[in-house]
Amino acid sequence: MEQEKKKRIPLWIYPSIEEQVQKLYKSDNCKSQSEFIEKAILFYAGFLSAESNEKYLPHIITSTMSAIVKNSENRLARLLFKLAVELDITMNVVAAAEEIDDITLARLRAKCADEVAKTNGQISFDSAVKFQNSV
Repeated sequence: MEQEKKKRIPLWIYPSIEEQVQKLYKSDNCKSQSEFIEKAILFYAGFLSAESNEKYLPHIITSTMSAIVKNSENRLARLLFKLAVELDITMNVVAAAEEIDDITLARLRAKCADEVAKTNGQISFDSAVKFQNSV
């Protein structure tokens, strides 16, 4: 399309539609109202041809979903980092306060790994207290 020369055409639209174009074209980073209308036509033409050409709509869906997933990944990574820092602090405080031998630590690690696997990560402090009180 870049090699094509643009052509001027008459366009009949309602004043309310023209008002919408005037309000929105800058928010879409368009240099002119004409560019905004051209983009709108291309989008709508792609939407209409999506039934016969399945490449258009899946591209939009894929790019949108990718952006959503990437945003979620970043948010989760930040939260996991903060959680790891807090867990490291907790482990260091407990290790400083308690004298735990290597055998007890290995047994506790195995027990905790089993517990997490059985409950699919749904562990609670209450269940740990109950276990420790029963030992």
